Amino acid sequence: MDLLSIKEPTFLRECSNEDLEDLAEDIRNFLIENLSVTGGHLGPNLGVVELTIVLHQLFDSPKDKFLWDVGHQAYVHKILTGRADQFDTLRQYKGLCGFPKSSESKHDVWEAGHSSTSLSAAMGMALARDLKGTDETVIPVIGDGALTGGMALEALNHIGHEQTDVVVILNDNEMSIAPNVGALHSMLGRMRTAGKYNKAKEELEMLIKKIPAFGGRLAATAERVKDSLKYLLVSGMFFEEMGFTYLGPVDGHDLDDLKKNITYARKTKGPVLVHVITKKGKGYAPAENDAKGTWHGLGPYKIESGEVVKKPGPPSYSGVFTDTLKRIAKDDERIVAITAAMPGGTGLDKFAKEFPGRMFDVGIAEQHATTMAAGLATQGMKPVFAVYSTFLQRAYDQLVHDVCRQNLNVFFAIDRAGLVGADGETHQGVFDISYLRHLPNMKILSPKDENEMQHMIYTATQYDGGPIAVRYPRGGGFGVHMDKELKVLPIGKWENLKEGTDLSILAFGTMIPVAMEASEILTKLGINVEVVNARSIKPLDAEKLKELADNNRPILTLEETALLGGFGSAVLEHYHENHYHTMVVERMGIPDRYIEHGSVPELLEEIGLTASNVAATVQQILPRKRQRA
Repeated sequence: MDLLSIKEPTFLRECSNEDLEDLAEDIRNFLIENLSVTGGHLGPNLGVVELTIVLHQLFDSPKDKFLWDVGHQAYVHKILTGRADQFDTLRQYKGLCGFPKSSESKHDVWEAGHSSTSLSAAMGMALARDLKGTDETVIPVIGDGALTGGMALEALNHIGHEQTDVVVILNDNEMSIAPNVGALHSMLGRMRTAGKYNKAKEELEMLIKKIPAFGGRLAATAERVKDSLKYLLVSGMFFEEMGFTYLGPVDGHDLDDLKKNITYARKTKGPVLVHVITKKGKGYAPAENDAKGTWHGLGPYKIESGEVVKKPGPPSYSGVFTDTLKRIAKDDERIVAITAAMPGGTGLDKFAKEFPGRMFDVGIAEQHATTMAAGLATQGMKPVFAVYSTFLQRAYDQLVHDVCRQNLNVFFAIDRAGLVGADGETHQGVFDISYLRHLPNMKILSPKDENEMQHMIYTATQYDGGPIAVRYPRGGGFGVHMDKELKVLPIGKWENLKEGTDLSILAFGTMIPVAMEASEILTKLGINVEVVNARSIKPLDAEKLKELADNNRPILTLEETALLGGFGSAVLEHYHENHYHTMVVERMGIPDRYIEHGSVPELLEEIGLTASNVAATVQQILPRKRQRA
């Protein structure tokens, strides 16, 4: 079938199973071919081809509401809703988003890039439906990994209590980004091998009906026997006890099995959970046999061999973090590492190989990870929680209440800080300074390169004055010389990288190269600019700020983070509190809006964080300084 000709999914209602099987094969080939060029979330989407086709055949989108938890498995949904012709722009600047996006299509009714949100959103939509008296079906599709998230379990509890009509599709592929952990995952494993729940339940009920009813005592005994047998033989009782009608396990690649069970679910009153077993990477051997999570989300690859195309270059920041932490942990038994289902992404899988008893993967549970780290710290351990900037947002209350309030020695290694590019607005790590800086006792550092990075990791592990965060970007460093000996950097002290008397640029992390390039442009124009590596974001270098104020030197702060509540705001607050009211301070950073997907250079160009714009801004500032003087 010509996938590019699809405009709406309504054509599926006239398709036979043979037609749907051909369509499924065409979609898989389309995804494998297109993503080999653009990259993207291949494994999750290959696994849900038949499931997505059947959902769109049986339901009427967008009247009926599909909510794709996390959203990285929505490519098939995008193809069936008329966006196949945009896949050559997937995850590229101004192109097709890698996650559901309502501005792209009326069929994308829920936007998500983080996990475990679909059930709560579905409950909200179902309640709105009931209040308005309409009749649409609400269908959240959630993975076995996302189901372990605390928010998902809270929603399950509420949906079951209210007995709201919701059809939950549990897409169980036995593996999310990393192998799932926890008791719930183990329970799902038992359910996969337990056979059909409905058949077992029907046989039990027939058996119980054959027991003669000789009065209340025997009837009560029969009911107890029935309940006991259910728990003994029927694994789906967990969801039944939560108030759901449980259907499954269902073969997620068998069209008849899917249709039969989902049709039954649609007709059933109250909440229903359809347990669908799928194969992640289905139809492409390298993705099917992936044990490391490589094919969950990746860049371009060679179709024939499955070889991922990687450009040689300097070590990644995540790699420097792990290598340095392993080196320190050999001599410091207090150090334990924590990840929330991202051992590979954060580099802690390598730490786990060397120190298997000192690395804990808690699953998709950032709140639990943060408070667990606090508990470890109360007992003299040195917990290191490696987490993406946008995922740490999920643990804000635990940061406030459990870590910072008690001033505990927890080290937050914040990966993917700053713009991350192709994953877009749900993953841009630009808010961490704003949500961490105002917390009492928190210290925040950010390295200018991989050598300074290793020293910051060492500094953070040696710091015993309370919580500390080191934030670092996605991707590789600069190939700088790496010192052999680790050293403690002075917290609250900055580093002068270039002398200058006309103006000072205060920058850190990824903005240091931009500041240095801008200073070279300005030097050619006869403007002498100082560049300061403001590597300690909290506390600020009060001594350096006083020096600049005493010299009445104007300042430009430069940051790849949100301007509101960011580093530049901290500098302004410092001068206000210390009554330096005549200081000229200009700020450049991320504006007050969400930044969509694209390459990092393209996004920096869009928002004006380039050397030429920095140089132009400096030229605008200097006349103001002369006027005030």
